[in-house]
Amino acid sequence: MVFGKNYDWMTGTGMINTNLRGLAKSSLPLDGGNILKWTSKYGSTTFNQYGKEFPNGGMNEKGLVVELMWLSESEYPAKDNRPALSVLQWIQYQLDNCSSVDELVATDKITRITSTGTPQHYLVADSKGQVATIEFLKGKMVVHRGDKLPYPVLANSTYQSSLSVVNRNTSDNSLDRFSKACNMVQQYTKANINKPLVDYSFDILNKVAQGGFTKWSIVYDITNKKVFYKTNSAQHVKTFSLNDFNYACSAQPKSYNLRSDDKGDISKNFTAYSNEQNKVVLKAAFKETGNSINIDERLQNSLVEFAARVRCSN
Repeated sequence: MVFGKNYDWMTGTGMINTNLRGLAKSSLPLDGGNILKWTSKYGSTTFNQYGKEFPNGGMNEKGLVVELMWLSESEYPAKDNRPALSVLQWIQYQLDNCSSVDELVATDKITRITSTGTPQHYLVADSKGQVATIEFLKGKMVVHRGDKLPYPVLANSTYQSSLSVVNRNTSDNSLDRFSKACNMVQQYTKANINKPLVDYSFDILNKVAQGGFTKWSIVYDITNKKVFYKTNSAQHVKTFSLNDFNYACSAQPKSYNLRSDDKGDISKNFTAYSNEQNKVVLKAAFKETGNSINIDERLQNSLVEFAARVRCSN
């Protein structure tokens, strides 16, 4: 089982981080609501731009994958008794605590999601082969899975509206990419294509890429807990295995600069995580996307300081 993702955005600045199990964490205060506290159950490896603990996506050691995409129609829940998580910390919380799509969906009962101006929806999958789209529309979580998810694909339109264009021509960029990806998934299952699944996944991602706007392409091999990716600045595929990292709380967390130009297996090229490097990457990413994400200096510093304060729970 594999999961493919194109990250289309204004900047390719970022880092890959390992996240340890057994860490005591809390939600970043955003809207004056209750604070959520938890201890991470599972280790994970994530792709981050806006600070460690606030990933754009990743996979945990149980094989749960969570990835985000922009969705302008998103409307998040109104403030209530549930503690809030930002659209990025929500991803880390799920990777920390959930081993399956079922568990992830159930967290909506105990926490809510909020945003500072970056509307997102999510595609998620687990090692059992369960897949779901997670959207927040009119203040409610909307989930498509099972019979309600005929195509395990997501772009930048609501899933329901995307279904209407499969096998039809459309001038809408998002819907067109959705339709192309659906058709290629169908071809693989019906045409008896012998190409290795990871390679074919990159073919799909290449087909729906948006030129220089596609900053990186990732294929998660959920079955074997491996990650394959390439960037727009280095088109050769790099790979690493989650099994090559120690996720015990006593271990040293690792990181890797996404713009490094290594080739092949990069597992041994990860270096010790540094708060200073985290700050450099975060500040650069916010600067390069300042026209779209207006986050003040104080909140940026809070994101840096937040990761520095995370410690083992015992």
